[in-house]
Amino acid sequence: MIRVLLVDDQAMIRTGFAAILSTADLDGEAIEVVGEAADGAQAVTMVQELLPDVVLMDVQMPVMDGIEATRRITAEDGAPAVLVLTTFDRDDYLFSTLDAGASGFLLKTAEAETLINAVRVLARGDALLAPEVTRRVIARNTGGSADGSGAESPSAPTRSADAAEPAQAQHPSAASPDAAAALDRAPTPEAQRALNLLTARERDVFDLVVQGLSNRQIAERLFLGDATVKTHLSNALMKLQIRDRIRAVIWAYENHVVG
Repeated sequence: MIRVLLVDDQAMIRTGFAAILSTADLDGEAIEVVGEAADGAQAVTMVQELLPDVVLMDVQMPVMDGIEATRRITAEDGAPAVLVLTTFDRDDYLFSTLDAGASGFLLKTAEAETLINAVRVLARGDALLAPEVTRRVIARNTGGSADGSGAESPSAPTRSADAAEPAQAQHPSAASPDAAAALDRAPTPEAQRALNLLTARERDVFDLVVQGLSNRQIAERLFLGDATVKTHLSNALMKLQIRDRIRAVIWAYENHVVG
């Protein structure tokens, strides 16, 4: 049984989500709504009292908004996963909630089965983004551009420009365009040192996660059990000091681990 806390300032929306989640036991693990909060401050208190597995969090609310509530909830040890549900497809909401520690982001227009699946995904310790926002997350963290529906996203972090060149080596861009491209695709030295800590199987699993495969798809690809995949992924994330799948993808693109 997955324990869920609903957080939204509109009672009708909370009732609707509760009704959707109550049907989850028809096709899989049951979901129980253990409480409802009308603002972020109530949510922070109720998380401590009710110990939910997943919190469904609105963004715009009185007293305390969903961004600050998410930050406070996820800062605690043993915190539940936070799935942000919002009406507004805005980049500032998306990036602010992810930076605050949310593990998932969906629009309230999502289908019922999508919502149920998202709750189950987060309860397993995975992360999930609405398909329409995934490309914007990657673009924001690689300095690229993507068509977004909302406010302009914050500037992407830039790589350090003062890394030392190899001794006596000609800069690749002066040698050939292909060599320069190869350098751009190579992992940063810091990332490579971190990746060297992984076992071969942990690296296999990590690479497939970055490509967007689920644990079950990875298990089928590598002929492993689901539990084994989860163990390898947990070990890899711990060694790389990355919290979840979303941040694994961001880290991989920031550090040129993927092309």
